[in-house]
Amino acid sequence: MSGDPGDEQAFPEDLHSSEERRERIRLETPRHRIEGSLMLARDGYRSRVSDMLNASERDFLTLTDVTLSPLDGNPVERHPFLAVARAHIVYVVAPGVDGSIA
Repeated sequence: MSGDPGDEQAFPEDLHSSEERRERIRLETPRHRIEGSLMLARDGYRSRVSDMLNASERDFLTLTDVTLSPLDGNPVERHPFLAVARAHIVYVVAPGVDGSIA
């Protein structure tokens, strides 16, 4: 380690990237349409979106790279992080590459 803080990374490398994957989802609450990335296990336990939705020990879904669209027509917002209460989710879909529903 050098004494120069510019030589060090602010955060360590992502050590779990080979065990996890991000899946882009679109969900709707009574007031918002939300699109973001959900971190899932690469395979096995908790590797499906439905696993996360049905996890009774989790009250929130954590999304990154989020687009928040109010259903009342107010301006769209972008956020790096958003936690959504599972109890408020009406539906979840996987958006297609062209923005259509897959």
